[in-house]
Amino acid sequence: MRSALLSTKSICILLVATALLSFNCGNATSNNASNNSTPEIKKASIASILSEQQFNDLFPMHDKFYSYKAFIKAVDELGQVKLQVSRRSTWIYQFIRTDKTTGKATTIRQDADWNEAWAKAKPDSTYIVDYGNFCTAADAQTNKKELAAFFAEISHETRHGEDGKYNDGLMYIHEYDTTQAYTADNDMYPAVKGKKYYGRGPMQISYNGNYGYASDCIFGDKKVLLNNPELVEKDPVVAFKTAIYFWMTPQPPKPSAHDVMTGKWQPSATDKAKGRTPGFGMTINIINGQIECNKGDNMNSMNDRIGFYQHFLKKLGVSDPNCACSCGNMKPYAP
Repeated sequence: MRSALLSTKSICILLVATALLSFNCGNATSNNASNNSTPEIKKASIASILSEQQFNDLFPMHDKFYSYKAFIKAVDELGQVKLQVSRRSTWIYQFIRTDKTTGKATTIRQDADWNEAWAKAKPDSTYIVDYGNFCTAADAQTNKKELAAFFAEISHETRHGEDGKYNDGLMYIHEYDTTQAYTADNDMYPAVKGKKYYGRGPMQISYNGNYGYASDCIFGDKKVLLNNPELVEKDPVVAFKTAIYFWMTPQPPKPSAHDVMTGKWQPSATDKAKGRTPGFGMTINIINGQIECNKGDNMNSMNDRIGFYQHFLKKLGVSDPNCACSCGNMKPYAP
Protein backbone atom coordinates (compact mmCIF):
# COMPACT_ATOMS: atom_id res chain seq x y z
CA MET A 1 0.00 0.00 0.00
CA ARG A 2 3.01 2.29 0.31
CA SER A 3 2.99 3.13 -3.38
CA ALA A 4 -0.76 3.71 -3.30
CA LEU A 5 -0.40 6.13 -0.43
CA LEU A 6 2.30 8.07 -2.24
CA SER A 7 0.02 8.24 -5.23
CA THR A 8 -2.83 9.50 -3.13
CA LYS A 9 -0.83 12.37 -1.76
CA SER A 10 0.45 13.30 -5.17
CA ILE A 11 -3.07 13.37 -6.59
CA CYS A 12 -4.08 15.72 -3.79
CA ILE A 13 -1.22 18.12 -4.42
CA LEU A 14 -1.68 18.15 -8.17
CA LEU A 15 -5.42 18.63 -8.22
CA VAL A 16 -5.45 21.25 -5.51
CA ALA A 17 -2.65 23.22 -7.07
CA THR A 18 -3.66 23.05 -10.71
CA ALA A 19 -7.41 23.02 -10.65
CA LEU A 20 -8.77 24.15 -7.34
CA LEU A 21 -6.58 26.49 -5.33
CA SER A 22 -6.14 28.60 -8.44
CA PHE A 23 -9.83 29.46 -8.37
CA ASN A 24 -10.78 32.87 -7.05
CA CYS A 25 -14.42 32.09 -6.78
CA GLY A 26 -17.70 33.65 -5.85
CA ASN A 27 -20.95 31.86 -5.24
CA ALA A 28 -22.48 29.36 -7.63
CA THR A 29 -26.02 29.82 -8.83
CA SER A 30 -28.76 27.26 -9.23
CA ASN A 31 -30.75 28.92 -12.01
CA ASN A 32 -31.99 26.91 -14.97
CA ALA A 33 -29.50 27.31 -17.80
CA SER A 34 -31.97 26.21 -20.44
CA ASN A 35 -35.69 25.70 -20.81
CA ASN A 36 -35.11 22.81 -23.17
CA SER A 37 -36.07 19.54 -21.49
CA THR A 38 -35.51 16.81 -24.03
CA PRO A 39 -34.29 13.56 -22.49
CA GLU A 40 -31.46 11.78 -24.28
CA ILE A 41 -31.48 8.18 -25.43
CA LYS A 42 -29.78 6.03 -22.81
CA LYS A 43 -26.77 4.03 -23.96
CA ALA A 44 -26.35 0.35 -23.30
CA SER A 45 -25.07 -0.46 -19.82
CA ILE A 46 -21.42 -1.33 -19.32
CA ALA A 47 -22.78 -4.62 -18.01
CA SER A 48 -22.95 -5.65 -21.67
CA ILE A 49 -19.13 -5.89 -21.79
CA LEU A 50 -18.44 -6.89 -18.19
CA SER A 51 -20.30 -9.62 -16.31
CA GLU A 52 -20.32 -10.10 -12.56
CA GLN A 53 -18.31 -13.29 -13.00
CA GLN A 54 -15.65 -11.39 -14.96
CA PHE A 55 -15.56 -8.61 -12.35
CA ASN A 56 -15.02 -11.11 -9.55
CA ASP A 57 -12.32 -12.83 -11.58
CA LEU A 58 -10.53 -9.53 -12.14
CA PHE A 59 -10.71 -8.65 -8.43
CA PRO A 60 -10.62 -11.99 -6.57
CA MET A 61 -9.59 -10.38 -3.28
CA HIS A 62 -11.77 -7.26 -3.46
CA ASP A 63 -13.43 -5.94 -0.35
CA LYS A 64 -17.16 -6.70 -0.39
CA PHE A 65 -17.72 -2.94 -0.27
CA TYR A 66 -16.57 -2.77 -3.91
CA SER A 67 -19.25 -4.99 -5.39
CA TYR A 68 -20.06 -5.48 -9.06
CA LYS A 69 -23.61 -4.23 -8.49
CA ALA A 70 -22.32 -1.02 -6.91
CA PHE A 71 -19.95 -0.47 -9.83
CA ILE A 72 -22.63 -0.98 -12.48
CA LYS A 73 -25.09 1.23 -10.61
CA ALA A 74 -22.50 3.99 -10.31
CA VAL A 75 -21.71 3.84 -14.03
CA ASP A 76 -25.38 3.83 -15.03
CA GLU A 77 -26.42 6.65 -12.69
CA LEU A 78 -23.50 8.97 -13.37
CA GLY A 79 -23.92 8.17 -17.04
CA GLN A 80 -27.12 10.24 -16.97
CA VAL A 81 -25.09 13.40 -16.25
CA LYS A 82 -23.51 15.76 -18.74
CA LEU A 83 -21.38 18.70 -17.66
CA GLN A 84 -20.45 21.81 -19.63
CA VAL A 85 -17.42 23.58 -18.19
CA SER A 86 -16.60 27.08 -19.45
CA ARG A 87 -13.65 29.16 -18.39
CA ARG A 88 -12.75 32.82 -18.79
CA SER A 89 -9.39 34.38 -18.11
CA THR A 90 -8.04 30.98 -16.93
CA TRP A 91 -9.63 31.08 -13.47
CA ILE A 92 -13.29 32.17 -13.79
CA TYR A 93 -15.61 29.20 -14.20
CA GLN A 94 -19.17 28.30 -15.06
CA PHE A 95 -20.58 24.76 -14.73
CA ILE A 96 -23.84 23.78 -16.42
CA ARG A 97 -25.03 20.31 -15.39
CA THR A 98 -27.61 18.47 -17.47
CA ASP A 99 -29.73 15.59 -16.20
CA LYS A 100 -30.05 13.53 -19.35
CA THR A 101 -33.11 11.67 -18.07
CA THR A 102 -35.12 14.90 -18.16
CA GLY A 103 -33.01 17.16 -20.37
CA LYS A 104 -33.00 19.82 -17.64
CA ALA A 105 -29.84 21.95 -17.56
CA THR A 106 -28.90 23.78 -14.36
CA THR A 107 -26.10 26.24 -13.68
CA ILE A 108 -24.49 24.79 -10.56
CA ARG A 109 -21.51 27.10 -10.45
CA GLN A 110 -20.86 30.57 -11.78
CA ASP A 111 -17.96 32.51 -10.34
CA ALA A 112 -18.42 36.07 -9.16
CA ASP A 113 -16.67 37.80 -12.07
CA TRP A 114 -18.24 35.68 -14.81
CA ASN A 115 -20.35 38.53 -16.25
CA GLU A 116 -17.76 41.28 -15.84
CA ALA A 117 -16.94 42.99 -19.14
CA TRP A 118 -13.22 42.33 -18.76
CA ALA A 119 -13.88 38.64 -18.15
CA LYS A 120 -16.20 38.34 -21.14
CA ALA A 121 -13.42 39.82 -23.26
CA LYS A 122 -11.12 36.94 -22.25
CA PRO A 123 -12.83 33.73 -23.33
CA ASP A 124 -10.68 30.70 -22.66
CA SER A 125 -12.26 27.33 -23.25
CA THR A 126 -15.45 25.32 -23.09
CA TYR A 127 -15.64 21.56 -22.96
CA ILE A 128 -18.31 18.95 -22.42
CA VAL A 129 -17.96 15.98 -20.09
CA ASP A 130 -20.53 13.31 -20.88
CA TYR A 131 -20.19 10.74 -18.13
CA GLY A 132 -22.25 8.33 -20.22
CA ASN A 133 -19.21 7.89 -22.46
CA PHE A 134 -17.28 6.02 -19.79
CA CYS A 135 -15.97 2.92 -21.58
CA THR A 136 -18.75 3.19 -24.20
CA ALA A 137 -17.57 6.00 -26.51
CA ALA A 138 -15.69 3.99 -29.11
CA ASP A 139 -15.47 0.52 -30.66
CA ALA A 140 -15.53 -2.61 -28.48
CA GLN A 141 -11.74 -3.03 -28.46
CA THR A 142 -11.09 0.57 -27.43
CA ASN A 143 -13.79 0.44 -24.77
CA LYS A 144 -12.21 -2.65 -23.23
CA LYS A 145 -8.75 -1.05 -23.32
CA GLU A 146 -10.15 1.97 -21.51
CA LEU A 147 -11.77 -0.30 -18.92
CA ALA A 148 -8.48 -2.16 -18.47
CA ALA A 149 -6.67 1.14 -17.93
CA PHE A 150 -9.26 2.39 -15.43
CA PHE A 151 -9.16 -0.89 -13.51
CA ALA A 152 -5.36 -0.79 -13.51
CA GLU A 153 -5.25 2.64 -11.93
CA ILE A 154 -7.85 1.97 -9.24
CA SER A 155 -6.25 -1.39 -8.47
CA HIS A 156 -2.89 0.23 -7.87
CA GLU A 157 -4.48 2.86 -5.65
CA THR A 158 -6.28 0.27 -3.48
CA ARG A 159 -3.97 -2.73 -3.60
CA HIS A 160 -2.98 -4.70 -0.52
CA GLY A 161 -1.10 -7.83 -1.42
CA GLU A 162 1.96 -9.28 -3.08
CA ASP A 163 3.68 -7.49 -5.93
CA GLY A 164 3.41 -9.16 -9.29
CA LYS A 165 0.23 -11.16 -8.82
CA TYR A 166 -2.20 -8.36 -9.71
CA ASN A 167 -5.03 -10.01 -7.80
CA ASP A 168 -5.13 -7.52 -4.96
CA GLY A 169 -7.04 -4.53 -6.35
CA LEU A 170 -10.04 -2.85 -4.70
CA MET A 171 -9.08 -3.83 -1.17
CA TYR A 172 -8.53 -0.54 0.65
CA ILE A 173 -11.60 1.66 1.08
CA HIS A 174 -9.62 4.56 2.50
CA GLU A 175 -5.96 5.30 2.96
CA TYR A 176 -4.17 3.68 5.84
CA ASP A 177 -3.49 6.85 7.84
CA THR A 178 -6.77 8.64 8.60
CA THR A 179 -5.36 11.05 11.17
CA GLN A 180 -4.65 13.80 8.65
CA ALA A 181 -7.46 16.21 7.76
CA TYR A 182 -6.23 17.03 4.22
CA THR A 183 -7.72 20.51 4.19
CA ALA A 184 -6.57 23.53 2.22
CA ASP A 185 -7.80 27.09 1.70
CA ASN A 186 -10.36 27.18 -1.09
CA ASP A 187 -12.90 29.93 -1.67
CA MET A 188 -15.37 27.82 -3.62
CA TYR A 189 -15.00 24.56 -1.73
CA PRO A 190 -14.15 25.43 1.87
CA ALA A 191 -13.49 22.67 4.37
CA VAL A 192 -16.24 22.04 6.92
CA LYS A 193 -15.07 22.30 10.49
CA GLY A 194 -14.40 18.91 12.02
CA LYS A 195 -14.43 17.03 8.72
CA LYS A 196 -11.49 15.12 7.26
CA TYR A 197 -10.83 14.80 3.55
CA TYR A 198 -8.25 12.01 3.49
CA GLY A 199 -8.03 9.58 0.58
CA ARG A 200 -11.16 7.54 0.06
CA GLY A 201 -12.60 5.32 -2.64
CA PRO A 202 -11.06 3.65 -5.71
CA MET A 203 -9.13 6.77 -6.76
CA GLN A 204 -8.41 7.84 -3.18
CA ILE A 205 -9.98 11.27 -3.66
CA SER A 206 -8.45 13.72 -1.19
CA TYR A 207 -8.68 17.35 0.01
CA ASN A 208 -11.78 19.49 0.43
CA GLY A 209 -11.34 21.13 -2.97
CA ASN A 210 -11.53 17.82 -4.76
CA TYR A 211 -14.47 16.59 -2.67
CA GLY A 212 -16.37 19.77 -3.47
CA TYR A 213 -15.60 19.66 -7.19
CA ALA A 214 -16.61 16.00 -7.38
CA SER A 215 -19.79 16.73 -5.45
CA ASP A 216 -20.75 19.49 -7.89
CA CYS A 217 -20.34 17.12 -10.81
CA ILE A 218 -21.94 14.05 -9.25
CA PHE A 219 -24.79 15.60 -7.26
CA GLY A 220 -25.07 19.12 -8.62
CA ASP A 221 -24.46 20.31 -5.05
CA LYS A 222 -21.01 20.89 -3.59
CA LYS A 223 -22.30 20.57 -0.04
CA VAL A 224 -23.12 16.86 -0.27
CA LEU A 225 -19.53 15.66 -0.05
CA LEU A 226 -18.09 18.74 1.64
CA ASN A 227 -20.48 18.18 4.54
CA ASN A 228 -20.33 14.40 4.37
CA PRO A 229 -16.96 13.24 2.98
CA GLU A 230 -17.48 9.95 4.81
CA LEU A 231 -20.09 9.03 2.19
CA VAL A 232 -17.21 7.97 -0.05
CA GLU A 233 -16.27 5.20 2.39
CA LYS A 234 -19.83 4.33 3.46
CA ASP A 235 -21.68 4.26 0.14
CA PRO A 236 -19.97 2.09 -2.50
CA VAL A 237 -21.95 3.65 -5.35
CA VAL A 238 -20.74 7.11 -4.37
CA ALA A 239 -17.20 5.74 -4.03
CA PHE A 240 -17.21 4.40 -7.58
CA LYS A 241 -18.77 7.64 -8.86
CA THR A 242 -15.86 9.67 -7.48
CA ALA A 243 -13.42 7.45 -9.38
CA ILE A 244 -15.39 7.74 -12.62
CA TYR A 245 -15.69 11.51 -12.15
CA PHE A 246 -11.91 11.77 -11.79
CA TRP A 247 -11.30 9.57 -14.83
CA MET A 248 -13.69 11.49 -17.07
CA THR A 249 -13.12 15.12 -16.03
CA PRO A 250 -10.20 17.12 -17.50
CA GLN A 251 -8.11 19.23 -15.14
CA PRO A 252 -6.70 21.82 -17.60
CA PRO A 253 -4.04 21.86 -18.84
CA LYS A 254 -4.22 18.10 -18.22
CA PRO A 255 -6.66 16.14 -20.37
CA SER A 256 -8.93 13.50 -18.93
CA ALA A 257 -7.71 9.92 -18.80
CA HIS A 258 -10.83 9.01 -20.79
CA ASP A 259 -9.87 11.30 -23.65
CA VAL A 260 -6.36 9.84 -23.66
CA MET A 261 -7.48 6.21 -23.80
CA THR A 262 -10.13 6.81 -26.47
CA GLY A 263 -7.80 8.77 -28.74
CA LYS A 264 -9.72 12.03 -28.44
CA TRP A 265 -6.74 13.80 -26.88
CA GLN A 266 -3.87 14.69 -29.17
CA PRO A 267 -0.73 16.28 -27.76
CA SER A 268 0.05 19.91 -28.49
CA ALA A 269 3.48 21.03 -29.60
CA THR A 270 4.28 21.77 -25.96
CA ASP A 271 3.16 18.30 -24.90
CA LYS A 272 5.25 16.66 -27.60
CA ALA A 273 8.30 18.65 -26.54
CA LYS A 274 7.82 17.33 -23.01
CA GLY A 275 7.47 13.73 -24.10
CA ARG A 276 3.72 13.47 -23.50
CA THR A 277 2.19 11.02 -25.95
CA PRO A 278 -1.14 9.17 -26.17
CA GLY A 279 -1.21 5.87 -24.31
CA PHE A 280 -1.49 4.35 -20.86
CA GLY A 281 1.62 6.16 -19.66
CA MET A 282 -0.18 9.46 -20.08
CA THR A 283 -2.89 8.35 -17.62
CA ILE A 284 -0.15 7.81 -15.04
CA ASN A 285 1.11 11.32 -15.74
CA ILE A 286 -2.39 12.69 -15.20
CA ILE A 287 -2.87 10.83 -11.92
CA ASN A 288 0.58 10.91 -10.35
CA GLY A 289 3.05 12.55 -12.67
CA GLN A 290 4.96 14.49 -10.05
CA ILE A 291 5.93 11.33 -8.20
CA GLU A 292 6.23 8.68 -10.90
CA CYS A 293 7.00 10.32 -14.25
CA ASN A 294 10.19 11.61 -15.91
CA LYS A 295 12.26 9.36 -13.64
CA GLY A 296 13.19 6.63 -16.11
CA ASP A 297 11.66 3.22 -16.54
CA ASN A 298 12.66 1.70 -13.19
CA MET A 299 10.04 3.45 -11.05
CA ASN A 300 8.37 0.63 -9.09
CA SER A 301 4.98 2.26 -8.65
CA MET A 302 4.77 3.18 -12.34
CA ASN A 303 5.65 -0.37 -13.32
CA ASP A 304 3.03 -1.72 -10.91
CA ARG A 305 0.39 0.26 -12.77
CA ILE A 306 1.69 -1.00 -16.12
CA GLY A 307 1.66 -4.57 -14.83
CA PHE A 308 -1.96 -4.21 -13.76
CA TYR A 309 -2.85 -2.76 -17.18
CA GLN A 310 -1.25 -5.63 -19.06
CA HIS A 311 -2.89 -8.12 -16.69
CA PHE A 312 -6.36 -6.67 -17.25
CA LEU A 313 -5.88 -6.43 -21.02
CA LYS A 314 -5.22 -10.16 -21.12
CA LYS A 315 -8.15 -10.91 -18.82
CA LEU A 316 -10.50 -8.86 -21.00
CA GLY A 317 -9.28 -10.47 -24.19
CA VAL A 318 -7.75 -7.41 -25.82
CA SER A 319 -4.24 -6.22 -26.58
CA ASP A 320 -2.41 -2.93 -26.86
CA PRO A 321 0.64 -3.80 -28.96
CA ASN A 322 1.62 -0.18 -29.62
CA CYS A 323 1.10 0.93 -26.04
CA ALA A 324 3.11 3.88 -24.84
CA CYS A 325 2.79 2.45 -21.34
CA SER A 326 5.67 4.21 -19.60
CA CYS A 327 5.80 7.82 -18.44
CA GLY A 328 9.47 7.48 -17.59
CA ASN A 329 10.47 10.18 -20.08
CA MET A 330 7.36 12.38 -19.75
CA LYS A 331 7.61 15.63 -17.92
CA PRO A 332 4.81 16.01 -15.35
CA TYR A 333 2.48 18.98 -15.36
CA ALA A 334 3.56 21.79 -13.07
CA PRO A 335 1.80 21.77 -9.68
